[in-house]
Amino acid sequence: MKKVFKINVENKKPDRQIDSIKNEIRKYIKREKKKPLPEDKNFCSFNCKFGQTQEVSKTIDFTDITKSIDEARANEWDSFYMEILREPIFREPKQIEEIQEEDE
Repeated sequence: MKKVFKINVENKKPDRQIDSIKNEIRKYIKREKKKPLPEDKNFCSFNCKFGQTQEVSKTIDFTDITKSIDEARANEWDSFYMEILREPIFREPKQIEEIQEEDE
């Protein structure tokens, strides 16, 4: 998804528009996670960029998407650019260490 989202839209309050944008992004992410992964990959990662325009956009962490949108609203931007690209990766399984309790 590479898109410019408008915050100030005629006949809509900016707070409702922000909620609508967040919902659209959540739906996109959910849809992308449902897509099958290649055989040699086991995890779906996302590369994200955010900025006032595409030219000045900077790479952000996936977990900072909603925080960045809220910052755009707080800074009273008319619009912002969001880029979210799916990247299938191979991730090693987490090792769970067993904790042995000592009898006292």
